[in-house]
Amino acid sequence: MELSTRVLAVKPSVTLEIAAKAKAMKAQGIDVISLSAGEPDFDTPDFIKDAAIDALRKGQTKYTPVPGTVELRQAVCRKLKRDQGLDFTIDQIVVGCGAKHVIFNVLFALLNPGDEVVIPSPFWLSYPEMVTVLGGTSVLISTDEKTQFKITPAMLEKALTARSKILILNSPSNPTGAVYSKDELLALSAVLKKHPNVIILSDEIYEKLIFDGGKHVSIATIDPEIAKRTVIVNGHSKAYAMTGWRIGYAAFPEKTLAKAVESIQSHSTSNPVSFTQAGGVVALDKGDAEAEKMREVFQKRRDLFMELLKTVPSFKPFKPSGAFYLFVDIQATGLSAMEVTKKLLDEAHVAVIPCEPFGSAHHIRMSYATSEKDIQAAVGRIASLFKKK
Repeated sequence: MELSTRVLAVKPSVTLEIAAKAKAMKAQGIDVISLSAGEPDFDTPDFIKDAAIDALRKGQTKYTPVPGTVELRQAVCRKLKRDQGLDFTIDQIVVGCGAKHVIFNVLFALLNPGDEVVIPSPFWLSYPEMVTVLGGTSVLISTDEKTQFKITPAMLEKALTARSKILILNSPSNPTGAVYSKDELLALSAVLKKHPNVIILSDEIYEKLIFDGGKHVSIATIDPEIAKRTVIVNGHSKAYAMTGWRIGYAAFPEKTLAKAVESIQSHSTSNPVSFTQAGGVVALDKGDAEAEKMREVFQKRRDLFMELLKTVPSFKPFKPSGAFYLFVDIQATGLSAMEVTKKLLDEAHVAVIPCEPFGSAHHIRMSYATSEKDIQAAVGRIASLFKKK
């Protein structure tokens, strides 16, 4: 059976692949510590579960409107007004089966063959794969620790061309944990204002997980002109520990684009799961206190992880300002990221993510969405494997 050239051009998700291998090893009785997960290890708060259970008992098991229930889209509007001071109506909101699904649909609605999508690197590995399957061209802007893994106005200006259609911004970032400040976004906005045809896709899925007193700033709040061409994507997975619920949403600057995405969704998945949307409403309206508790735990784990890794001189972590990952430079090991990953899993039984698919052959991603006990044990194993020479 012959597959399409588009499918053949797409690489499988290495994060899911390694997580699956780690689970298989555990099933065989091997004591594997997984630092690969891109999901909180906390359970979904009970009051969110109760809302979904109540919806089930009330018979809310039928189709809903394709872009989500009115109640959930209203809750999204309230959230955007409360947190970002932005005004949206429900016909500017589309709810999908997770933020990943929503991003794919947004790109689907916007890209023509040959259109360029500008992506800061390192990047979440699915961005360029989505662009590829949709016939676009990814233009990667390489960053490093000198710029705190963030793009500068000069970098952005150099990357933009007449073919540039979309800029993807992810703050806080997966995999680096970098967070853009208001001043940095203002500077990028000044460049973008010289390129009025570029649409900004602002992926804000880790918005609630920012450390050291920092605050999330959406580029849509920076300038009215920029707001008119910014699509905000967010979801429930990271902030409220609802990864398996598959609820993500986009807020569109114009109803025409929202309607286009809704149309695409109507011919693929239709609506998100009906009863999970009821849980999504209470999560947005009442879940921030729980999100803050999780954020505090993640910051404590980050600090512990950073301190413990001082015992592994060949591992040099970048201190993240958000999300729940350490982006670790492993060049001093003399091995590639993929080689380090394989060595850790096979010999130390510690699962991490190599960052070649994220745009760097010299880094691995280590999640601290796991217990302090597991973090301590994992670093002990890593230190034994990569002893100082």
